[in-house]
Amino acid sequence: MTGILLVAGSCLAALTIFAGMLFLKFEFKKAAQENFREERQSAGLLSDYGSYAMPLPEKILWTMQAAVCIAVVTYVFYHSLLISFIAVPLALFYPRVKAVKKAAARRHQLSLQFREALYSLGSSVTAGKSVELAFKEVPRDLAVIYTDPETPIIREFVAIAGKLEMNETIENALADLALRSQDEDIRNFAEVFAVGKRSGGNMKEIIRHTAAIISDKLRIKEEIYTLLAERKFEQKVLNIMPIALLLLLSWSTGDYMTPVFTTVLGRVIMTIAIMLLLLAYVISERITNIEV
Repeated sequence: MTGILLVAGSCLAALTIFAGMLFLKFEFKKAAQENFREERQSAGLLSDYGSYAMPLPEKILWTMQAAVCIAVVTYVFYHSLLISFIAVPLALFYPRVKAVKKAAARRHQLSLQFREALYSLGSSVTAGKSVELAFKEVPRDLAVIYTDPETPIIREFVAIAGKLEMNETIENALADLALRSQDEDIRNFAEVFAVGKRSGGNMKEIIRHTAAIISDKLRIKEEIYTLLAERKFEQKVLNIMPIALLLLLSWSTGDYMTPVFTTVLGRVIMTIAIMLLLLAYVISERITNIEV
């Protein structure tokens, strides 16, 4: 029976390695395409905020960290190096999850930076400047707050100013920013601006009123994120507690926990426990992910 289990485990390990090699080949090809896109963006083209092109070194780093965590967790739950070895290739999927989170964080950062741009626009039009001149002066005002010229919102408004110099309309430039940012507030501002421009409304009053509304919404959103920061920390602690408790029981009870790690029923129970922990993690992420 032991020989059969070893053969089956070896076959599973071989299949896992083969699948991991195929996955790595696909990931390297995808990383090359993403690096090419990043090079184009660094050459002057603007970013697409809907996704995050993770560089290959960063992708390798996150994969290694996830592999270590998976190996430790599976060994704690199963006390089997073979199962840990088989589960480690799941770490190859983690960079995708991290890329989605990084893209969301970058969109959130752009949204907060856009609030400062709205403050600048509102102040300029209130001072009596034309709409076009107000947009052109936004990068100079933002440079006082953000010292890095590669700050996304500065790059975006520098690009808008450049498009205005090329006789492109402001509404088209804002529509392009709204499309790439995938941010509701930027999209709303672009739509209101375009409608006001087409209907011949008082653009200075429209900008001032819309900027005030969106700024208040972004301020409330930031307050909610601040309040949720403590809850997210508690969530992480609660996610780690079952693993720490299992480690404590394994260390303190000795042979009492042995059947859990050596019998089929015990490993089935441990598998169910891991699935429940993953489900709890997903639910807690959804609860703390509040859209305003």
